[in-house]
Amino acid sequence: MYAAGDVRVESVPDAHLVEPTDVVVRVTRAAICGSDLWPYKAMEPTEGGRRMGHEFIGVIDDAGDEVRTVKAGDLVVSPFLFSDGTCTFCRDGLQTSCVIGGLTGGRYGVVTDGGQGEAVRVPLADGTLVKLPVDQDDGSMASLLTLTDVMGTGYHAARTARVSPGKTAAIVGDGAVGLCSVIAARLLGAEQIILLGRHPARIALAKDFGATDIVSERGEAAVEHVRELTGGQGAHCVLECVGLEQAVTTALEIARPGGAVARVGVPQHDELPGGIPFWKNVTVGGGPAPVRAYIEELLRHVLDGTIEPGRVFDRTTELDGVPDGYRAMNDREAIKVMVTL
Repeated sequence: MYAAGDVRVESVPDAHLVEPTDVVVRVTRAAICGSDLWPYKAMEPTEGGRRMGHEFIGVIDDAGDEVRTVKAGDLVVSPFLFSDGTCTFCRDGLQTSCVIGGLTGGRYGVVTDGGQGEAVRVPLADGTLVKLPVDQDDGSMASLLTLTDVMGTGYHAARTARVSPGKTAAIVGDGAVGLCSVIAARLLGAEQIILLGRHPARIALAKDFGATDIVSERGEAAVEHVRELTGGQGAHCVLECVGLEQAVTTALEIARPGGAVARVGVPQHDELPGGIPFWKNVTVGGGPAPVRAYIEELLRHVLDGTIEPGRVFDRTTELDGVPDGYRAMNDREAIKVMVTL
């Protein structure tokens, strides 16, 4: 990506081992993420461009001498953040705060290969990658690809918002993370699942995933509708999956007193309206999802058919079609684009 709206497919130097804890993964499936759309909308022009993509599955082509848990030939899924798996934060299941970890795709000061490409060097392979017990043509591949980010992020939102049996969960946002949050809320036993969204195809999918109610209004009208659906009390659990100021304010306003709000939408503003949660004793948490902590659990649910998050992919393209995939997602023509290589 060279600037807002300027995505190009180019040849770059081949991925190769740098550290003995690295592997090189030949990518077989990748994806465009909703968070990739923020720089697509607003990135300042750069001369060298930024390699993009942090969601991928692939086959290990080469492994460093110190890699022990995976080997050449293994089909692996990679979380969007790499982590060592041994530091105090990783042991606590917060791999997003790994003391030597980073984000695939060359952001936040760490230069790596992007997942939207033919091959990727994965640092800290033992702490990062999970071997898949299927072959690369398995019918569950789309759902397995969501474990790199969006399904794990939706699950993190549900866990952080304290979703449990008998609770009412409200999901703000009908993108891929919001839709996966519906799956997660149902998986954790929510009795009522309210989706705040406006797009018919996404609403239909949300209902298939388990949404019991749809709120298509915005602002105060949305808040009033949620209150009507919850006997005037609001939702026990609110999962904010957008990141815009209005979405965060709505999430805080629809939470019932004593409820919990989980923020997993990448923040696009600096201020949190603190007065709203304060006077209602609402707990606010969330952040970048430590999806590595959830992969094994969600993998079982995918393989036994309990969940089908791969249905959020409504467009598939090859590498040359990635620029148009960005356009389609940005223009709301597609929920999420899968790239096959």
